[in-house]
Amino acid sequence: MINETFVAETPKEAYEEAVVKYGTNIKLLSAKQVKYEDGMLRCEVSIAVPEEVFMEKSLGNENEEQTEEHALLEELSLLKEQLALMKEDMLSVEDDSVISKVKRLFMEKGIAKKWLDDVLVSLLGNSILSDAKLLVSYILEEIDEALEVVDDESLDEPKIVMLVGPTGVGKTTTIAKLAARYAYMMERPYKVAFLNLDSYKVGAFDQLGQYADIMQIEHVTVDSVESFMRVLEALKDYDIILVDTAGMSPYDTQKFIKTVEFVQSDMPRKVEVNLVLSATVKYEDMDDIYNNFSFLDLYSVIISKFDETKHLGTLLNFMLLYKVPMSYFSIGQEVPDDLLVASKGYLLERFIGDLDG
Repeated sequence: MINETFVAETPKEAYEEAVVKYGTNIKLLSAKQVKYEDGMLRCEVSIAVPEEVFMEKSLGNENEEQTEEHALLEELSLLKEQLALMKEDMLSVEDDSVISKVKRLFMEKGIAKKWLDDVLVSLLGNSILSDAKLLVSYILEEIDEALEVVDDESLDEPKIVMLVGPTGVGKTTTIAKLAARYAYMMERPYKVAFLNLDSYKVGAFDQLGQYADIMQIEHVTVDSVESFMRVLEALKDYDIILVDTAGMSPYDTQKFIKTVEFVQSDMPRKVEVNLVLSATVKYEDMDDIYNNFSFLDLYSVIISKFDETKHLGTLLNFMLLYKVPMSYFSIGQEVPDDLLVASKGYLLERFIGDLDG
């Protein structure tokens, strides 16, 4: 696949330009708003194109300069491969060695070989590599150091908190827990409103409405950027607006484009986009989930469904590879009780329990 970026005033227009050029056999990689040197805001949409389609549409008359650039890229790619092989050789050991046993232990629990190799290569020549207990402890310390959490205990200024994520991860229930926390469980009660963008899911409005009625919280649904802006203006006196969005398959381009338009509208206050990620995430799905939500300029990850698995290695691997801070853990279905402020200690304790088992 070949990546290319298109620029337009809106993400929808940029994506349509890509479709005009290459057809529908493309994959949306990212969409973001960029301020150019002339002071104008424009939307950049990156797509992946099958190599044969790219060659046919873009390089029909490749000139000498492009040929040289292509050759240079090939040389750089070859150099990267050689460096990777050198690192692999440095860490290649017998199956019964300490390094091999420890790597296998962590890899079986979901931690990527690449991440482990990056940690271990710095220890070459160190006696820690010959002591299994010390090596396990060292890797756990490196995991602890690499994880990030955000402090969400205080509300310094009014803000919009938008939750996005794949279908079925529990966004609506998590929003209800956050609402109860801000409205009733903080040092002082905050004025909270619900805003629903999930017009795709049958009953989404009713479900959020039931929580709103119980907690006596304002609840509004919108179906366009224009109505979104009008509602935000009407709710300007509220401390925090919690926004529920449609659950999205990584392959549902139209929903992604729609969500990008909401996120990149000219909002009157700070916006925090939080990815709700299930603790049961599959290793094979990690790349698709991250690649299709990262362009929303993620503020944090809220981890749901802790109560549905004892095996957290794949989730931990996601946090290590993509380095997005954690803000909350949802540990059950009870509103508002089953919501914890994110803690590296809690996550590592659960992971170590699985490691020992």
